[in-house]
Amino acid sequence: MHVCLASTSPARLMLLRQAGIEPLTRAPETDEDAVTARAAAERGGDLPPDELVLLLARAKAGDVARRLSAQDPDFDGIVIGGDSMFALDGRVYGKPYTAEEATRRWHEMRGRTGILHSGHSVFRVQPGHEAREASAVAEAAVTFADDITDAEISAYVATEEPLRVAGAFTVDSLGGAFITRVDGDPSTVVGMSLSTIRVLARELDVVWTDLWS
Repeated sequence: MHVCLASTSPARLMLLRQAGIEPLTRAPETDEDAVTARAAAERGGDLPPDELVLLLARAKAGDVARRLSAQDPDFDGIVIGGDSMFALDGRVYGKPYTAEEATRRWHEMRGRTGILHSGHSVFRVQPGHEAREASAVAEAAVTFADDITDAEISAYVATEEPLRVAGAFTVDSLGGAFITRVDGDPSTVVGMSLSTIRVLARELDVVWTDLWS
C-alpha cells in the first residue's frame, strides 16, 4: 500500500516518517488564492477558517490524486492533503512572511489562546477504479506563555522560523518553549492530525498499520 503526501511541507513529511510511513511527495498545482476567491464569491463572503482549510485540503489532495493516476496508472494507495490556519478571536493568521508582522502577532498572542484549524483530505487511488475521498477538520487550542519577553520575541523572530508557518509559531521546534498548553491532537499543531488521517483511511477501507514502511 503506497502513500503519497500532497505537500512539500517538511513538518508533515516528518510526522509521517515518525509514524512509520515513508511517503512519496508531490507538490499540488493548486492556486489557493483562486480557490479561496471563487468560494468566497459563491458564498457572498469569506469562508470561516474550518471550512476554508477543508476546501483547500481537498483541492490539493484532489489535484495530486488526479495527476498521479494519469502519470502512474499502477499506483495503488492513498493520497493525503492538508491545510492549516490559526485563528485568534476569530481572526485568521496565515504565514506572516515579514519579521515586522511576525513580531506584531507574537505581541498580540502572548498570554492568550487561539485555535489551529487543520483540514485533511485522503483519496483512495486504485488501478481501474474511480478515486474515493474522505475528509475532515481537526482543531487544537494553543495557549502561549504570558511571560514571554520582548527580547525573546525578537530573538525568535530573528531565527526566521516563524515567518513561513501558519500562525507564526511551531510547537515542535524553537517555538515550543513559548507554548504552555495544547488541547487536542498535538500533531494537528505540527502540520496534520495523525489520528484524523487514520480514521479517514479506515473510512476508505485502508488499515493504518498496512501503511507502515
